[in-house]
Amino acid sequence: MRIISYNLNGIRSAINKGLFDWLANEQPDVFCIQESKAQPEQIDVMTMQELGYQSYIHSAEKKGYSGVAIFTRIQPDRVVVGMNNPKYDCQGRVIRADFGDLTVVCVYIPSGEAEGPKYHYKMEFLEDFLIWINELRKERPNIVVCGDYNIAHKPIDINNPKRQVGVSGFLPEEREWLDRWEASGMIDTYRMFDQSSEKYSWWSFRAGSRARNVGWRIDYHWISAPLKERIVHANILAEVVHSDHCPVGIEIKL
Repeated sequence: MRIISYNLNGIRSAINKGLFDWLANEQPDVFCIQESKAQPEQIDVMTMQELGYQSYIHSAEKKGYSGVAIFTRIQPDRVVVGMNNPKYDCQGRVIRADFGDLTVVCVYIPSGEAEGPKYHYKMEFLEDFLIWINELRKERPNIVVCGDYNIAHKPIDINNPKRQVGVSGFLPEEREWLDRWEASGMIDTYRMFDQSSEKYSWWSFRAGSRARNVGWRIDYHWISAPLKERIVHANILAEVVHSDHCPVGIEIKL
């Protein structure tokens, strides 16, 4: 199974930039997106169907904001929308699909600030999401959690880390949460295959950041430990441009 995760920063904008042509050529089995910024009726599910995908969409109540979706060529056994927590589910941040013994969770972790309400909301989400995933793993031990985490884990995952101290997305407490996430038995699939620096998945629109590769790696496929031997490949598709993010992918044995 090939799984691609992609923060589109607006699915309608990405479609206008050639997303469907790219998807028809790439043909992942499961395509998880974040920041759809669209209501279900605004997403072209008919073209997705023509491309062979079933559509499962979780939009935010606020129009033009957040939103996640899973598009799949493989019939899921079960799809669960949200975390059963209205505080987060109103923002369209989590959707889950089960395929046999494998569970795929698509998440859009909130962006934050160095302090203030957005900071507290993000930190609360992180703690509640960790609890939710740990409970889910008791029932579904083989789990992939892909999406935009809005956190660069280690200095290798961000350009000029010394300058980023105190910046949201690289705060010590955010990175400490990812340390605990990893210690709970989750594995960063990309680092199973590539330990090199300057491999990023997001670049600011400002100052030609992408052309200069001044980026952050904040989009991930993390897996639970029992899946480690089933991961065949992981990659970052940095050349694909429909968004300020790029897609990230894995291949996994079913």
